[in-house]
Amino acid sequence: MSIGVESIPGARRLIKSLRDMGYEFESAVADLIDNSIAARANTVRINSHWAGADSYVSIADNGVGMSPQELREALRFGAERDYDDDDLGKFGLGLKTASLSQCRKLIVASRQNESRADINAYCWDMAHIEATNKWEILPVRSADMPEQVRLHLKETTGTVVIWQQLDRILGYNNPDGEPARKRLIEMCRKLEEHVAMVFHRFLENKVRGKRLAIYIQDDKVTPWDPFVANEPKRKALEPLSLRVDGHYGRSDVVFEPYVLPAQSMFSSPEAHKRASGPNQWNRQQGFYIYRADRLIQSGGWSGIRTIDEHLKLARIAVFFSPKLDEEFKINVPKMKVAFPAEIRADVEKAVKTWTKVADETYRTANKNAGAASPAPAPLPAAPVAAKGSWKLPTSPAPSPATSGALGNPGYSNANVPVPPTNGAGVTSEELARVGRLLKRVAKPDELPVIDAAVARAQSTLEA
Repeated sequence: MSIGVESIPGARRLIKSLRDMGYEFESAVADLIDNSIAARANTVRINSHWAGADSYVSIADNGVGMSPQELREALRFGAERDYDDDDLGKFGLGLKTASLSQCRKLIVASRQNESRADINAYCWDMAHIEATNKWEILPVRSADMPEQVRLHLKETTGTVVIWQQLDRILGYNNPDGEPARKRLIEMCRKLEEHVAMVFHRFLENKVRGKRLAIYIQDDKVTPWDPFVANEPKRKALEPLSLRVDGHYGRSDVVFEPYVLPAQSMFSSPEAHKRASGPNQWNRQQGFYIYRADRLIQSGGWSGIRTIDEHLKLARIAVFFSPKLDEEFKINVPKMKVAFPAEIRADVEKAVKTWTKVADETYRTANKNAGAASPAPAPLPAAPVAAKGSWKLPTSPAPSPATSGALGNPGYSNANVPVPPTNGAGVTSEELARVGRLLKRVAKPDELPVIDAAVARAQSTLEA
């Protein structure tokens, strides 16, 4: 038998490739929260600290922590450990690849001893790897850690991950500038939406034995439930269970289909808007696929059908065990999955039944809304204005009530022109009726604009 020759990859080149595994900021942080849950933490605190080029991000938990040996193994690419059936980890890569996709220096500090604040810390430093071409982690002294990290681990066992040299996060030639600061703030806002969705079952205490609270910048994250369980008009359809014979054993894939209420049937406009989700109604329809209760895919039909306005009320929860990772083709960032071939035909058949109910609910609600709203009398044609006489009406600077409340700065009543009818043939009652009709089909952030435009038109009639 021939003797093998070990061939160690070049650190300098390979680690640069490993930085490009497909992580976004939100998915990278979510991968670290997976580790905190596996370490039996019930609190995770995520903070960004702005200091220009010296800015850093920290993810701290109160889990069981790691011994020095466990910490060094955790920082090894392809770390080996035993995974439980409901463990959120898989490849032994997430801590390193997720972190280095966002920063050039990764520090991990941990405390395991409950009676003594013994803190151990090591780091991956891209500058050191580029200089030495070696797979070396460096020890970090407590005195060289941010004070917030030391204070956290003095109070509790657990682990703190620190991202420094945030080249992928700040993304600017001048990391000290205002655009870089605003970018970091916006990324934290999106992160809150993401973790509220991905870990909503843990945040809602629906996962047995795994109570969890997440704080971002000291604000507690409120879970986002895709299936609006508190809405009385929500329809829960008959669940479906399909058996899959996987490489690591037999397991069931469970489908729980729901049809959400139409807009007019929600308990409030605010509840309807919140239910729209981070990607808004149309893109949030479809499958919500959970691996060990952690959301992997949020919306979309996985190639079974296309997005359809009439089906935007359909959302289907899908639960599978990590035993079926091979069959679902889960990737390292845990962001993409595919249904096993042996159940795909059954899923397609069931989707036709579920989406039929969603389609009927949508069309019935629209039909009823139209029947309940008498059509307004047609408006007479506006008098033809002389060339050059059409101008946007002038108005004072927009107030908070009329500016774009949801990210539309400058979108005020000055952007809605009203033809100079001088009241010719239009009554105040007819104009009010048109306003009511427009408000029935408007989005929440458009309502103040409609109110302002109708009010100005009313004042024109009274002039």
